[in-house]
Amino acid sequence: MNAVIVGAALVRDGKLLAQQRAWPPKHAGQWELPGGRVEEGESEAFALARECSEELDVVVEVGGRVGEDIPLPGGRVLRIYAAKLVSPGEEPRAVEHRAVRWLGPDDLDDVDWLPADRILLPAFRALLGDQSGQK
Repeated sequence: MNAVIVGAALVRDGKLLAQQRAWPPKHAGQWELPGGRVEEGESEAFALARECSEELDVVVEVGGRVGEDIPLPGGRVLRIYAAKLVSPGEEPRAVEHRAVRWLGPDDLDDVDWLPADRILLPAFRALLGDQSGQK
């Protein structure tokens, strides 16, 4: 079975949370969604909630899929899920990354996305369009 990497399309007030990588050197400074590898015995939703806790120090509620599976090197696959903060007033912080930033639909092209995340920009735009006007 292919290794699954899960990512959180964390939306608040019509904006998507992105984080800036600190490593490896090849990707340092590029932006991605929070997430990581699904470990053996974990569901994808559990893995995503664990990764958000580790990377952002927040508790999230995992929702439905966003976009298609994106093939990654080494036979892995990237799978994105919508997510929201359980405590909306809680502010995610960059625990393992250089920075975090909330991006509105007009800001998505302002950052240097990792190639796999860049493929999903149309899906992110659609997700933010669906979220606009909701609090």
